[in-house]
Amino acid sequence: MRPAGAGPGLPAGRDRDLDGLLSRVARGDESAFAALYDQISGPMYGLIRRVVRDPAQSEEVAQEVLVEVWRAATRFDPAKGSAVTWVMTIAHRRAVDRVRSATAAVERERRTSLLLTPTDEVADAVEAALERERVRRCLEGLTDLQRESITLAYYGGHSYREVAGLLGITLGTIKTRIRDGLIRLRDCMGVT
Repeated sequence: MRPAGAGPGLPAGRDRDLDGLLSRVARGDESAFAALYDQISGPMYGLIRRVVRDPAQSEEVAQEVLVEVWRAATRFDPAKGSAVTWVMTIAHRRAVDRVRSATAAVERERRTSLLLTPTDEVADAVEAALERERVRRCLEGLTDLQRESITLAYYGGHSYREVAGLLGITLGTIKTRIRDGLIRLRDCMGVT
């Protein structure tokens, strides 16, 4: 258990020293900032590391906190709490913000991937519609007999023998019409 008045991870009595250092930092004293850094960076990094977990991210957050301490030292009020508490509060807030930001980024990525899926479906539907139109246009380039035979066989679901029976034509003639029609379709559609 820490003695009363001691900051997190620091021995008792150091709080007043850090309060004085932070007051000097507020006046732009770089040597005071260096001394403050030496005393506070370890415990501060430990707190950040426990929240953020990732070492590289923790180091970035620690740097951000130290920059904020340098820039905002004039806002420190010893009547409201110790320098250690003030710095650790900034560190904790920044660490939590980093975790929230990372979580939000993952959620945005998830939502974006969900949004892209319907777009892919739309693109597929458009492509299929264009392909159907192309087939329809190529079918119009066939003779009436070829088109009728292919339509009955491939779109009507009839066998060649059934197509021959429906049209009252020999099976060999139907096979020839369908074969010739498919060759013309292949050429029209540019299929190799």
